Amino acid sequence: MPFRPNRRAKTLSVLAAVAVGATVLVGCSSSPNNNSSGSPEPATITFAASTLGDPGRGPGLQKLIDEYNASQDKVTVQPASVPYPTFGQTVLTQMGGGEGPDLVRFDMPEFSTAAASALLEPLDDKIDAGKLKLIAGPDKYLNVDGHRYGVVFENSNYGMFYNKDLIPEAPKTFDEFMETAKATTKGDVYGLAFRQTQAEEAGVWQDIYNYVLGFGGDWSDGGKLTLDSPKVIEGLEKYKELYDASVIPKGADAATFRKMFANGKVGMELNNGGYVTATKSANPALNFSVARIPFPEQKQGSLLAPIVINANSKHKDAALDFIQWILKPEQQVKLQEVLGASSVATPTERSAESLAKFPFLPELDKLTESGVPQIVNGFGPQTADIRRIVVTEVLSSLQGQQDMKTAMEKAQKQAEELVR
Repeated sequence: MPFRPNRRAKTLSVLAAVAVGATVLVGCSSSPNNNSSGSPEPATITFAASTLGDPGRGPGLQKLIDEYNASQDKVTVQPASVPYPTFGQTVLTQMGGGEGPDLVRFDMPEFSTAAASALLEPLDDKIDAGKLKLIAGPDKYLNVDGHRYGVVFENSNYGMFYNKDLIPEAPKTFDEFMETAKATTKGDVYGLAFRQTQAEEAGVWQDIYNYVLGFGGDWSDGGKLTLDSPKVIEGLEKYKELYDASVIPKGADAATFRKMFANGKVGMELNNGGYVTATKSANPALNFSVARIPFPEQKQGSLLAPIVINANSKHKDAALDFIQWILKPEQQVKLQEVLGASSVATPTERSAESLAKFPFLPELDKLTESGVPQIVNGFGPQTADIRRIVVTEVLSSLQGQQDMKTAMEKAQKQAEELVR
């Protein structure tokens, strides 16, 4: 099913972005320079990507951009300076004010808002998915109401990270997952860890998403919210069962329990491929692996990040030229090497060096087709507000204030009022 934003949010999204106060981004394009042939004329364009600010991956991406700049003499891509903590909102604000970078690497919540607000350039006749062999699973989410607004830049799949010294063989079912978590919990060592505090609302949403999808549920059917559907409740009850079993370090935030995992004090965690490199960096000697999350349905959350062209750009042909260059097989391999355990827009073959370092990478790559971006299908621009409602009610259930069925019935009513 293609992703469908809530079009009623279109005008509100633009007005809200402008109301925040548009600021002109240093280095943004400001003069028309497109041509009808699609061949780029000389131009300097800006590219905003939070990856560029990543100390581990930023230099590699900059090197790839430099390679593109050196490959021809017409287009120069320059990184746009955007503060990381407010990256998405800052860029949306600029775009809503008619400015902003020419190219943007968006996360899906911001992508859905921008697409619903007519802030992105349609790429319908510019990208041939079949010819480029784009991976269909994640690519379908970038076609909105029959129009393509981006291509995959990075897709980070969620898997089960496990310490092989504590857990030699990965559990294959939820029952085995539960029993392994219980058996591993001894003294100051816990079998599992996940987020379970309101302070980490966004992280809790990411964690519970895997339980909902893994037990056959979804937050909507594309047009109607289904927060209180039986399958959603079942998945969340499994999450609560693990919480009640005292197999996690309760109250620990992600930074704390990830450090515990790296130090051999946590046996398992559900995490995305983007943390493979960080986990290894935290403890190079850690003997860990990654496998599919052992829930009934082979479906899990993913952190999907498309690259898009700003509808305000005066150099759309130049921006498109960079996208088409990065989609070439050789560049896709190089981009994946930069991104680490994430997948890219097209199938690639991992290098012998990467496989020697992380033998489980093919297992993560297999999850690309079954990954689901962590937004509410049909209500993308309102995902953040729906998330707040759901997480608040779920945590209330974890704390024993109500059962999960009641919690999700309340969440359904509140969310319906929100989107009405």
